[in-house]
Amino acid sequence: MGKDYYQVLGLSKSATEEDVKKAYRRLALQYHPDKNKSAGAEDKFKDIAEAYEVLSDKKKRDIYDQFGEEGLKGQPSGGSGGPGGTGGGGGPHYSYTFHGDPRQTFSQFFGTDNPFEMFFNMGGLGGHGGGGGGGGSHQFQSSGGFDAMDVDNEMFGFMSGQQSGPRQQFMSHQSFGGTGGSPRKSRAKQDPPIEHQLMVTLEEVLKGCTKKMKITRKVVNSDGRGVRKEDKVLTISVKPGWKAGTKITFQREGDHNSGSIPADIVFVIKDKPHPQFRRDGTDISYTAKISLKDALCGTQLTVPTLTGERLPVRLNDVIKPSTVHRIRGHGLPMPKEPQRRGDLLINFEIKFPEVLTDSTKQILRDILP
Repeated sequence: MGKDYYQVLGLSKSATEEDVKKAYRRLALQYHPDKNKSAGAEDKFKDIAEAYEVLSDKKKRDIYDQFGEEGLKGQPSGGSGGPGGTGGGGGPHYSYTFHGDPRQTFSQFFGTDNPFEMFFNMGGLGGHGGGGGGGGSHQFQSSGGFDAMDVDNEMFGFMSGQQSGPRQQFMSHQSFGGTGGSPRKSRAKQDPPIEHQLMVTLEEVLKGCTKKMKITRKVVNSDGRGVRKEDKVLTISVKPGWKAGTKITFQREGDHNSGSIPADIVFVIKDKPHPQFRRDGTDISYTAKISLKDALCGTQLTVPTLTGERLPVRLNDVIKPSTVHRIRGHGLPMPKEPQRRGDLLINFEIKFPEVLTDSTKQILRDILP
C-alpha cells in the first residue's frame, strides 16, 4: 500500500492549492528538526516535504489521484494498468522520484535554510504590537520574491519565544527590510529544465535495470556567501518495456542560483543501437540472410533472441524480399503490462548469385513461371 499524501498533510482530496500550501507551512515548521527533537519528527518532516511536492504539482497530483504512489513512481499499480505520461494515455511514461532532502523543499518554500533566521533578522520587529501598526498582523517586504506565508500562533511562539498572541503574517525571507508596506506577490522563477539522454540497451529494457547518474551542480553556501560545486548521484530505476522518449524527472536538482528556483533535471530514455536487432515499439526485428535457393526451396534457420536463446525456424513457403516471419512473445515487455511481450519479426535479405551460366539461365527459363 502506498503513502497517503493527503493524510500526511491532514487534508481531504478536495483540498485546494492554497490548502496544500497552508498545511505545509504549518506542519513543516511544527516538525522541523531544529525545533522538534521528538522521535520520528525527522521522518515526519521528510514525509511532509514529499507529500507537498506531489500535491502542489498538478501533473503529479493527477497521476497520484488516479494511480496512487506506485503509479506515480512508475511501478505497476493494481488493475489500473500503470501510469502513462498523461495518466494512462499512450504518450511517454512518467516516473517521479523524491529527491530525499526535505530541507531543500523547506528552503525553496520559505526562502531560507534557517527557520530561526527567518524570524530573527527582521529589522524593526519588536514584539506582537509594534512595527506594523496595531491591527493584529505585521507585513514585511521581502527581497526573495516568494509569496507571503501565514504562520500560526503556535509556530510564531516557537520562533519568537511567545506562546500566544494574534496571528502573524510574514514574507518568506532572504533579507527583510523595513516594518510596513504591502508584501510583494511575485514568485521566484524556476530555471528551465535540463535534459540529458539516458542510453539503454534492449537487454536492459527487456529486464529493467538501475542506472546511477553522477551530476555536478553549483550550490549556494548555507551562509548565502559564495558558491561551491557539489557532486550528487541520482538513481534511476528503468522499468521493463520503457519506450524511447520516456522522461524521468528529478525536481530542482540543477544549479542553485541566488534568486531563482533550481532547474529540474530530466533524463530521456534513448535506445542504444543493437548489433542484431532493431526496435519497433514492443516488437524487435531481426534480418536473416538466406540464399536464393533457400528462398525458393525452403530451409531451416536458427534465430537469436534477446535472452540468448536460439530458436529453430522452419521455412517451407517461398520467401519474398517483403516476407516477414513473426514469432509471438519474443519481443519486449509492454510497459503497462510487463508480463506480456511483443513479437520477434524476422525479415529476409536474399542473396542473389553474382553470375549465371547460359545453361543455368535456360533451365530457369524452362522451370520458372
